[in-house]
Amino acid sequence: TKTEDGFVIQLDGKTIKTPLAQPLAAPNRAIADAIVREWSEQGDAVIPDTMPMTQMLTTALDRQRERDSITKHLLKYLDTDLLCYRTKEPIDLAKRQKEVWDRWLTWFDEHFESPLEVTFGIDALKQDSDTHKQIWNYLEALDEYYFTVLQIVTSLTGSIVLGLAFLEQEATPEDVYNAAELEEIYHAELANEAEYGADPVQERRQNTLRRELASSREFLSLLDQE
Repeated sequence: TKTEDGFVIQLDGKTIKTPLAQPLAAPNRAIADAIVREWSEQGDAVIPDTMPMTQMLTTALDRQRERDSITKHLLKYLDTDLLCYRTKEPIDLAKRQKEVWDRWLTWFDEHFESPLEVTFGIDALKQDSDTHKQIWNYLEALDEYYFTVLQIVTSLTGSIVLGLAFLEQEATPEDVYNAAELEEIYHAELANEAEYGADPVQERRQNTLRRELASSREFLSLLDQE
């Protein structure tokens, strides 16, 4: 049902509510239709993990009141970004970090005209205050839906650079996965996990990351539809 709040999702004539008792209202028909399909595919028990569009919309709606604190948390990633903390050894890993991660730092610099420092030590970085200000302005301009996607991807990867590249649709889910899991992929190759099998805990975590990134990309694509 279309209202001033958007496309309100109903089930058996009743409006579905978020955990904070807000009407589950989608910003466009494409997302509304996707959520209706998710609900129609549920059996006797509702399984949230099979309803990624519902979960993302719910997060966007219910976290609006926490937005200031989430913004401050996101900005902290500028100083702790995964891509800015490098190793010198082993040399093969250091080379791979440079090859894969520099691409996205270069993108960030070109897009925001703000180069980020990189360290090979253990001391925390403190990126330029102008960069912090610029990204704060960027975050403030996002609506709640795009903001939610950025928050999810940044939290999953430990990199706001990857989150921003993903949001701007410069980085694909596979790009983000390969950058975020670079060290794990490297060590898996050393251990020849393709032949001997991966650690089950790590495999589940990586599968979850892939699934969340794919869902985030789908949500973005639906946002861009009329």
